[in-house]
Amino acid sequence: MHYRQLPASLKPLADKFYRNQRSAMRAAAGAQLWVAEDRDILAALCLHPVAHGHWLTSLLVDSARQRQGIARKLIETALLDCPAPVWLFCHPQLSDFYLRLGFAPCTDLPQPLAERLRRYQRSKNLLAFVRVPSSSLTAQGLEP
Repeated sequence: MHYRQLPASLKPLADKFYRNQRSAMRAAAGAQLWVAEDRDILAALCLHPVAHGHWLTSLLVDSARQRQGIARKLIETALLDCPAPVWLFCHPQLSDFYLRLGFAPCTDLPQPLAERLRRYQRSKNLLAFVRVPSSSLTAQGLEP
């Protein structure tokens, strides 16, 4: 299994993966696209620059390869050198998964994300999470 940031020129491969999984998700323009590959793309996610950090979206693992640690490893790889906070929205049943990856519930979102979450919550039950790198906590005089 190989985990990497996909060059923008290969974005159509990620879109094909999402379509093959019958998902409405697509690789967003301007976002970093990360994939897990084993010949073909088996998982993908997007990191959008927002405020002073990133917004993680479009995480999807091939339905035949779920529950094998692929999403965990993909997130860990994508965030390995990310020096800024990373926010995400998820369904409540995924809370434990994100907590194990170092994310925490969040109510203080950057304005664009707060507005988007309010809109999404009109039709979906979503929670906001954030992961702040240890180096950011140390710089602020807080314990990791």
